[in-house]
This record gives sequence, C-alpha cells and structure tokens, in this order.
Amino acid sequence: MDISTQNTQAPPPTTQPPVAEQKRAARGATRPGDRIFLGLSRGSGIFLLVIMAAIAVFLAYRASLAISKDEGNFLTTFEWNTNLNPPVFGIAVLAFGTVVSSIVAMAIAVPIAVAIALFLTHYAPRKLSGPIAYVIDLLAAVPSIVYGLWGALILVPNMNGLFGWLNEYLGWTGIFSWEGGAPRSMLTVGILLAIMILPIITNVSREVFRQVPQMHEEAALALGATRWEVIRMAVLPFGRSGVISASMLGLGRALGETMAVATVLSPTFDIQASLLDPGGGTFAQNIASKFGEATEFGRDALIASGLVLFVITLLVNGAARAIIARRKEYSGANA
Repeated sequence: MDISTQNTQAPPPTTQPPVAEQKRAARGATRPGDRIFLGLSRGSGIFLLVIMAAIAVFLAYRASLAISKDEGNFLTTFEWNTNLNPPVFGIAVLAFGTVVSSIVAMAIAVPIAVAIALFLTHYAPRKLSGPIAYVIDLLAAVPSIVYGLWGALILVPNMNGLFGWLNEYLGWTGIFSWEGGAPRSMLTVGILLAIMILPIITNVSREVFRQVPQMHEEAALALGATRWEVIRMAVLPFGRSGVISASMLGLGRALGETMAVATVLSPTFDIQASLLDPGGGTFAQNIASKFGEATEFGRDALIASGLVLFVITLLVNGAARAIIARRKEYSGANA
C-alpha cells in the first residue's frame, strides 16, 4: 500500500452518546447533585422575586391608605403635616433633596474613585498599593452614624471657608450664593455622601481594572503607546461597564442614606436655589426623623414616601442595566 492510499483513509468513526443522554444533557442537570443545585439556585431566584413583590405590595397598600386622605398633591406639595385634619403632605422637597444630594455626591466621588483605582492598579508600587487598598476597604466598613458624627462635629464647622470662597467667585451663578448661615446644606450633605460612597466605587473599579487582559496592555505598549494611552485605549473601555456598576452601587447608598444625612442637614420643607443655603430634606432623612413620633396615619404617609424612593431605586438600577447591556463588547465575559 502506497503513502497516498494511507493518507486518504477516513478517520475512525467517533462514538456518539445515546439520544436519550443527549436530550437529558440539553435539558440541563443530568446527575442528582446537578439537579439539586439547579433546584436550589432556581428556587433562590424565585424567592428573591417573591420578596421584592411582597415589599412592593406592602408599600403600595400602606401608601394608598395615606394618599387617599391627602388634601394636597402628593407629588408637588411643599409641606409635610400629617397631623392636620384633613392632612396635607407631599414629596416635592424630599425628591428634590434626594436627587440633588446624590448628584453632588456622584459628581465628586466617581472621578476621584476611578482615579484612585487606576493609581492602585497601574501606577502605585505593590508595597504602596496594598496598604492603601486596605485602608480604603476599612472606610467601607465604617457605620453611617460614625460618618454622621464626624460630619456634624468636624466637617460642618470647617465648611465656612469653602462656602465663602464659592460665594465670592461663583456666587453670581445663584447655585453657590451664600448668605452666611450655618453650612448645613445640600452641598455639605453631598460632600459627606461622596466620602461614604468613595470606598464602594473604588473597590469595585479596582477589581475590574485588574481583570483587564494583559495582552491588551502589552499590545498597546508594543505599538508605542504611553501609560496613559494604554489606560485610555485598553483599560477604560474594558472596565467601563464595571465602573458603571460600581457607580450604581454607590448611588444606591447615597439615595438611601439616613443617619449621616439626618445628623448633618438642617431640614426644612422648602427648595433652596443655592446649594449653600441650609434647608431641604431627603426621603430617608425624613422617615428617620419623623417615624418615631408619627401616628398610624403619619407612618402610612412616611411609607408612601418610602415607596417613591423604592421606585426611584428600581429605575436607577434599570437604567444602569440598560447602559451596561448596550456595551456588552466591553464586559469581561466577552473579552
């Protein structure tokens, strides 16, 4: 037999699994352990959905009891007085304060957190990045009330200089005008919230940047890119969805923060055009300050405001998921 005949021989047939086994494999679990794990994981997901639905139903039911007796417009009224007969209350001030303080916190925290994460992963030597990362992890574990006490005793008394500078150079905008009152304002709350959410965004962003494929960075360096160009072309596009997720985690804490805001802010039911003027309020702060002394109807009204915060949180998370879904090409799973 010549060589050409040997090369043209067909390879031996491969054994195919039985059709029944193929169908079982296609359905998923084939072993008892797999079936048990599949049932537990599926049941956990369903149980979580049931809990979320139960919370939503409870909030909606108690909120409907209060809103049905409200003489004011629940969405636009600048007053919260549930002890009147008939009661008058609304969430306009609370919604404005919650959104504004969270925006200020995100505007301050996200750039700083991303810069710290990039420094720890691509600039700092290993002997220095380890201790810094450890300290940042500790900041995430500090209780909210401790941040609140620090804000009330240290941050607020030392904000006069910053407020005066902003009023002198940016007061013409109206947003940073200051009449000399106590610096217990939305800007102070936003700075405190930024400090609180900074460790969360930093830690998640740092772990995302560490997952960037080394070949991407080496390829950019081989083409003559500088370190910043490597970060701009390889690291940031890869970690964009992770940074968005980290930011949403931080935003979730900023939206629902209670004790720190209640300790620092001087709440009033009016909307200030300037971020430096004292006053305003947030959903969580209002619930925490009024729940203990509220009547049964007053608690229903507070639960109604909690329902609005619940909806805002769901919308924020849904928007984040939509943004991430549009950028699947940057996710680590598809790298």
